[in-house]
This record gives sequence, C-alpha cells and structure tokens, in this order.
Amino acid sequence: MRLIADDLTEGVRLDSYLKECMDNVSRSKISAEIKAGNILVNSYVQKPSYIIKNGDVIDVNIQEKFTLIEPENISLDVVWEEENMLVVNKPSGMLTHPTTIETSGTLVNALLFKYGNNLSDINGDFRRGIVHRLDRNTSGLLMIAKNNKSHEWIVDNMKSGNIEKRYLTVVKGVLNEDEFIINKPIGRNPSQPHKMAVREDGKESITKVKVIERFKDATLCEIYLITGRTHQIRVHMSSIGHPVFNDTLYGFGKMKIQTQEQVLQSYQLSFPKPFGKELITLKIAPDEKIRKVLSFYGYDLSLFT
Repeated sequence: MRLIADDLTEGVRLDSYLKECMDNVSRSKISAEIKAGNILVNSYVQKPSYIIKNGDVIDVNIQEKFTLIEPENISLDVVWEEENMLVVNKPSGMLTHPTTIETSGTLVNALLFKYGNNLSDINGDFRRGIVHRLDRNTSGLLMIAKNNKSHEWIVDNMKSGNIEKRYLTVVKGVLNEDEFIINKPIGRNPSQPHKMAVREDGKESITKVKVIERFKDATLCEIYLITGRTHQIRVHMSSIGHPVFNDTLYGFGKMKIQTQEQVLQSYQLSFPKPFGKELITLKIAPDEKIRKVLSFYGYDLSLFT
C-alpha cells in the first residue's frame, strides 16, 4: 500500500497516522514494523516518531488487514460537477473522512456509494477523493477529486494560490478594524495534540478578515484564507481574543445562543476548471447555525440573497 502525504496528514507522527489506517493492528506492532524496515518513507527507514511532511511517500509492506470503508446511501448535496472533480456542500456534524473510531456516516462513505472507485486514492481508502477537509462541525464547500490526475492538479493550484476559499463566521466581541490580516505561524499544540496553536516554530499561516456587520457583543465576518492550515480560522481568531462563536475547543466559553459547535461555514469557492482556464465561482446561502445567530441579533438575512 502506498500513501502520499499532504496537508491533511502533515505534522502527524508516522505511527499515529498508520494506526488510523490499519484495523486491529496495535501501535506497538506498527512501531515494530517501522523499525524492521517494512514501512518506508521516501524509500528510507524512519523512526515511529517521524513527523510526516507534505509530499512524503509512505510504502507499507506488511500483511495486515486494513479497515474496509463501506459505501453508504447518504444524501449528497452536489453543488457542481464535471468529469474530473465535483464540489459538495458538507453539512455540519459530518466527518469529512473515516477514522479508526468512526468508519461510517462520513462524507467518504457517501461518496463511495455514489461514485464507487471513481475517486482519487492518493491518500488511501480512508480519504478517497479528499483533497482538503472541513472540521466535523464546519459546513460548506469541499472539492472532491475523481481521479489522481485531478487530485494532483487541485493540490498544485492550491499551492500556487489559484483556488480561493472564503468563509462566513460570527465571532465573539466587536472587531474595531473593517479589514485586517492575521499573520501568525501555526503548529500542533505540544500538550494537546488534537489542537493547533500559534507557535514561533509553526508553519506560516495568513488569514484575511473583513467585517460585514457589528452587533452589541459579536461580529459577522467574511474570512479569506491565504494559507490553509488545520483549524487556521479558529486558532487565529482565538489568538486575537475573538474566538469563533460557540467554539469551545478554542475558548469561546459559555454559550449565549445554543447551536452546534463553531459557527463557521465555507460559503464561497473560486477555482479554474480543471485543466482549463474557465474560472468557476460557487456561493451558497448561510447555514442553519449562522442564520440562527444572525436572527438573534436581528440581522436581515435577505441581504445574502
């Protein structure tokens, strides 16, 4: 089995990542296989603690059973589609791809039912078609690759800045500036590896924030990602004292309005049509969480139509 790492796996320990991919295999067994040279990174033996980098090629040569990801008849909101890729509107509450703990009910399960093996497999069966992801409770637009050629094309265009992703969010407190940029490096939180944090040794992370409307104790924002790190918006907004509404992981605190975690949506996506020059721009309406919060503050939702 061959896996090619990208931003979805970058920064994770080699043994931890492989544990996520293999069924009924202990972490100690995986570590032993790595040390024995049966798992190679870029054709070299590495330590189990090796930190995966973008572009790493991981070859797994052990006879073990891998988790089978089953297709599931789950409704898909396909916003745009052509022969090489599609764009879906992922609902809040759905995992983008399976984990060892949850292997059903994810976007990948739904994609497998509709498209079978007509999805890229560069990132393995757990992440068929997945080029980038959204957190479980972040809704919105996601690009899906139908083949490996288009997968690599999307990754290349992300790196070159040809793909533009914009988000809607409501954050705690009132932002003073109408527009500003947050430029703070982000890496894994050393004491809580499931979280990210602003760190001097982190990767360059740049977020552009534009105020749409100010309320008494909250602000509606459009956020444009110049880079695309894990939890980037949530970490950056928390770092300036304005965490995303109802994001308890990054410090929102007591909820004033009851919604599912983090009021955050990938609502606009612009990209060149694969292997062509035509510019595609997709935009969706605010999701249920954003509408609920804005209604509480008396905001006119017809302004989004």
